[in-house]
Amino acid sequence: MVRKFLGCFAILIVIVILCGIALSVWSDKATQIAFVPTADFVEQDPLAGNAYQDPAMWYSRPGIGAPRDPARWQPPVAAEEGAAPSAETEETPLPAFAVFFIHPTSYIDRSAWNCPLDDPDADARARLFIKGMASPFNGAAEIWAPKYRQATFGAFLTDEPAATRAIDAAYRDVAQAFDYFLESIDPDMPIVLAGHSQGGAHIARLLAERIAGTPLQQRVAMAYPVGWPISVEHDLPALGLPACATAEQAGCIVTWSSFAEPAEPGLLLERYRSLPGSDGEPRGEDGILCVNPLTGTINGEADIAANFGTLVPDEDLGGGELVAGAVPARCSEQGLLLIGDPPELGPGVLPGNNYHVYDIPLFWRNLQRDVERRMRAWATGRT
Repeated sequence: MVRKFLGCFAILIVIVILCGIALSVWSDKATQIAFVPTADFVEQDPLAGNAYQDPAMWYSRPGIGAPRDPARWQPPVAAEEGAAPSAETEETPLPAFAVFFIHPTSYIDRSAWNCPLDDPDADARARLFIKGMASPFNGAAEIWAPKYRQATFGAFLTDEPAATRAIDAAYRDVAQAFDYFLESIDPDMPIVLAGHSQGGAHIARLLAERIAGTPLQQRVAMAYPVGWPISVEHDLPALGLPACATAEQAGCIVTWSSFAEPAEPGLLLERYRSLPGSDGEPRGEDGILCVNPLTGTINGEADIAANFGTLVPDEDLGGGELVAGAVPARCSEQGLLLIGDPPELGPGVLPGNNYHVYDIPLFWRNLQRDVERRMRAWATGRT
């Protein structure tokens, strides 16, 4: 039942389905032809200095409220044997904290390198991504998820200079939104940074360029750049925060990239390998940071009993529920998160048993508990 319902999430993540089909059928070169823009890169005009004062520039922020705010959606627990257990009673109250969340790529058009802010298809996909991926952070007092002129999917399939310029342009919007976020929240409130895929890349860059070594670093209680490979040797030292070595640690980084076995990383990691690390050196293929979402530790391993709830969408995609015990998880020597035998999920699975689309939904309940546990540890460490 779990395997069948998980396939529905592939429909939710339209971008990954389309790219997965292409990668499965075509050669790497044909895939690049299909998705990499042929148009010249057009430099984006800077957003107005007050652009993010407009509530319409945010998918999630205080004042929007459920059900219009996709990050505030919460799935019910499945009423079947093996359903996710209720949360443990915590003696330490959950402190108030603010989340800054960057959604993954929702723009697949090859007519432009960056997504227009008014593209209706990309907008609809982004809302679905936030509903499924930002909702584990619902214990936060505030969740902020900005719109931004994201780089198109094809920008991550090529080393053309235009691709780097498109990613840089997207990051400038994210950095501007982050500035407004900081101006808007209580200056004493701890911050959680989170994102997936392209969003995870922008979160890592914020850490390296705007936060590490500044007073602001002391307010960052956690960072979750999920689905974007972080090089232990060439990226992590520049981010200012260590990887989470224990499940009770705060002020650290949690990230993973999900693969079934046998894992065969391919085209989707080429862009990662081609870009220099935060230290300017080539990243290579090994040494990717893996913090197991089931154990909360670097290079951890756990069986399915430790998986408290996978997000399983309804067949009509209008909602979903949590089902426990879907998959185990262990970190490989390379730094991939391995989930055992490949579930039969159809065309949404990328070649090489890459379960990128499921990074957060596979471990939805565990991620929810992880951030709340670490925020309690953060508060305890400051009393």
